Amino acid sequence: MGIPRPNPVRILVVDDDPGDVLMIEEALGDSDVEKVIDVVGDGEEAMEFLRAEGRHTEAVRPDVILLDLNMPRMDGRQVLSAVKQDEDLRTIPIVVLTTSNADTDIVGSYTLQANAYVTKPIDLDDFNDVVHRIDEFFGRVVVLPKRP
Repeated sequence: MGIPRPNPVRILVVDDDPGDVLMIEEALGDSDVEKVIDVVGDGEEAMEFLRAEGRHTEAVRPDVILLDLNMPRMDGRQVLSAVKQDEDLRTIPIVVLTTSNADTDIVGSYTLQANAYVTKPIDLDDFNDVVHRIDEFFGRVVVLPKRP
């Protein structure tokens, strides 16, 4: 089942919580979808990575972004807005993966053109299940835009 991919799926995880990052990496590592995972700790670093600037001049454009909303310096809402307004970056699918289930965050994220909004479950098994589903969907089901 799914779409054969010539290259691994590149996932950029944007999250300032090391525990959540570890759980995301472990859950993604548990699947047989071939992938490369890059991690940045805040929105400013995410934009550097996406624009291959600063300490990320060698960065490769991701196929999908997993984005936390609540981070220091530049939060996920600001990243979402900046990416979707950027002609070169706007086609990258962004999954908001956050602890917030506030209606204002959900509606606000979709208004800023998030491709999906997923609330991080508290339970570890549920968390792993959610990340596996995201991985399967973007790794096997959808057709992703080709990297330039």
